[in-house]
Amino acid sequence: MAIDAGQLIQGLIKGFPPEKAAGIKAEIQLHLTGEGGGDWVIHIADSKISADPGTAPSPKLTITAGLADILAITEGKLGGTAAFLQGKIKLSGDTGLAMRMVSLFQHS
Repeated sequence: MAIDAGQLIQGLIKGFPPEKAAGIKAEIQLHLTGEGGGDWVIHIADSKISADPGTAPSPKLTITAGLADILAITEGKLGGTAAFLQGKIKLSGDTGLAMRMVSLFQHS
């Protein structure tokens, strides 16, 4: 069974490590392409996470990637930095925040 963007987001929320999110306050726009993709806004504040479908007017970070590539990153099958260098992920905004996102969501 293929995973869609909503299921991915729910998995990210469920596995969110609040202890690693200290000091992060951000809205992150996730634009997932490909089958099952979509637009989601991830909200992180006070070591808590939530998400809503749709777009944010001025996110701190925008991540554009194929759904399959994001799944591979979260499953530890593809490194976030490698995906970026290979052009599989495009970032706009706070790239330092993007590096912290890898530690929050990549499972190894």
